[in-house]
Amino acid sequence: MRSISRLPVRVLTHNIRYATSSPFKGERPWPERKQLLLNELNYHARHGGETFICLQEVLHNQLVDILSGLNQGTNPNAPEWAYIGVGRDDGLEAGEYSPIFYRPDIWSLQHWETVWLSETPETPSKGWDAASIRIVTLGVFVHRASHRAVLAMNTHLDNQGSRARLESAHLIRRKIGEYRQGEMGRLIRGTFLAGDLNSEETEEAYIALTEPGGLVDTFKLVDPAQRYGNHDTFTGFGYQEPPSRIDYILLDSEEPTWSVEGYAVLANRFDDGVFNSDHRAVVADLTLLG
Repeated sequence: MRSISRLPVRVLTHNIRYATSSPFKGERPWPERKQLLLNELNYHARHGGETFICLQEVLHNQLVDILSGLNQGTNPNAPEWAYIGVGRDDGLEAGEYSPIFYRPDIWSLQHWETVWLSETPETPSKGWDAASIRIVTLGVFVHRASHRAVLAMNTHLDNQGSRARLESAHLIRRKIGEYRQGEMGRLIRGTFLAGDLNSEETEEAYIALTEPGGLVDTFKLVDPAQRYGNHDTFTGFGYQEPPSRIDYILLDSEEPTWSVEGYAVLANRFDDGVFNSDHRAVVADLTLLG
């Protein structure tokens, strides 16, 4: 079998804004936004079989729309895309998902779980001072051609509870440690965490996640002159809070097997004036070495 010494992996993360029945000023309803989101996802994942798509604020009807859109034109008995994740409210279909989409013909799913960011992480629950139930989705994927494994993580931290964000960051780091030391540790060659942290660089969750021995920000691993697109990842719909950078793709610094080839923050509005979300997508092009 052909040896693959450098495995390219693209990670795309996007908070797509849940399908609300009461849109903000400047916000279009989901039926008017969904094709714009699908165009983005299909375009940026079309030629990268090793792509992971990590989304936040996905309600079940949006999940169905996105999975159907990604698989449009493919064999229904062997769809191109699959996902892991559950609704955060009941561990089934209720509430927002933080799903990870992947191609099963490229990646073999070995294990996955949803962890609730609370004092009772095994069951649907709200933690500390959080305003909402929050989760992290984790999956161990083995690349079929190279047999290298990746621990993929996707989360959306609370927008109101500062203690909840901090404790959630600590919990996520503990989970990474458990995977490093556990049965899957011998398989995993690279780990990434994607998502909306609701935390800027100077705030609690980002600091806790990126302390020594923790995670590193792909944004900071690319020369500023080589970054593409915007800086801020949250925009609102033109009438909300000031823009900020709160969406990230972070890598495990304890696994020096990643090389970051590119970083981009994509536009979320074009000539039609329609925001596809109140967040912009973040894309990191990585290489898994060795």
